[in-house]
Amino acid sequence: MELIVDLHVHSRYARATSPSCNIVGLYRWGKLKGINVIGTGDFTHPEYFAELRDQLVPAEAGLYALRPDLATAADALLPPSVRDNVLRFILSSEISTIYSKSGRVRKVHQLVIMPSLEAVGELNARLERIGNLKADGRPILGLDAKELLRQALEVTPEALYVPAHIWTPWFGLFGSKSGFDSIEEAYEELAPEVRAIETGLSSDPNMNWRVANLDGLAIISGSDAHSLPKLGREATVLRVPELSYAEVVGAIKTNDERLVGTIEFFPQEGMYHYDGHRACGVRLAPAQTRELGGICPKCGKPLVVGVDYRVEELAEADRPEAYVPPRAKQVEYVIPLVEMLAELRDVKSVNGPVIGREYDRLIGALGAEFEILRQVPVAQIGAVAPAVGEAIERLRRRHVYLEPGYDGVYGVVRVFKDAAERGESLKQMSLLDL
Repeated sequence: MELIVDLHVHSRYARATSPSCNIVGLYRWGKLKGINVIGTGDFTHPEYFAELRDQLVPAEAGLYALRPDLATAADALLPPSVRDNVLRFILSSEISTIYSKSGRVRKVHQLVIMPSLEAVGELNARLERIGNLKADGRPILGLDAKELLRQALEVTPEALYVPAHIWTPWFGLFGSKSGFDSIEEAYEELAPEVRAIETGLSSDPNMNWRVANLDGLAIISGSDAHSLPKLGREATVLRVPELSYAEVVGAIKTNDERLVGTIEFFPQEGMYHYDGHRACGVRLAPAQTRELGGICPKCGKPLVVGVDYRVEELAEADRPEAYVPPRAKQVEYVIPLVEMLAELRDVKSVNGPVIGREYDRLIGALGAEFEILRQVPVAQIGAVAPAVGEAIERLRRRHVYLEPGYDGVYGVVRVFKDAAERGESLKQMSLLDL
């Protein structure tokens, strides 16, 4: 069976997160998106952990289902087209560690996935002795990342540890501001226990393939969703014989044929793809940054060096941008459906009622969002919404226009070059309809 998995999400207990991010909300939007296994997020937070124990029930080994009465009520509000989608929860949490190593302050975010509520309880008890777990759903601990990995494995060798969004400048394992240059530098004798990395929104597998230090590691993607509609903006695709924690985690740890690949943001849309200064409105490609010696041409201060530059620093000289390793995994790119609808409607916000109604109409008629973006024939989509069919056909051909993000500013991805091209295309479709 093929599974779409999103391990990296957050609850309402994490900072800058929507108050609607609870376990029922994750269930509802997971079904709308077509995700099969969702991380709970934030299991270290005491109040949220209590909610998880109350609202989840054991399902397949190591996985959890929403409590039946809550599931029945949530399903009643969903379109029939997605009610029967399989959805399970896996216990996950992102943890921030800030510490000093080799004469530098290090700031590393990491995902920890556990096989049971009992194991989570034991890990939380250990971490409570190190830092305050109540302050934030993504706690900040004064703990070496290597020691967090050790603590998780001491609780259970079934734990999965994944350095999160590894290239992000401020909090990525390889980030330009506080990161390391290799897995071994960060984890020393425990480096072999790091089996996977997460790309983050500003990089994709193609960029990571250029770095020899990552050879053999599984490359996964997750949404890092801070609001429910952001679920699945990136995800991992597995093909397993059965649904269980052992199969999901085993596929990632071994990086075998069960790990099919990832579903990606176009990395240029990520907020740290290029270099720059948000305050100065300066966005630069790596070559431009090198020419300027890393200094902002407007204010004279050091630029925030982004992911593309940092990958180039650590990449092998004989691995160009087009390098593809043997047995490379599948890479798919998506644009969230609401973003395409907003572009077609020429509106800036994806949260308005017009976009919401059209989204609901498409889901009701065609199925879950990932099915629409990846599988439903374009002709079938076009019969329901001709403009959407045209946009998705362009997406599947990667015929898109990109403006890279920088220094915390999201990039822009469009399926039409500009308003004139969009208008002409829509006009032609209207004439064909007539």
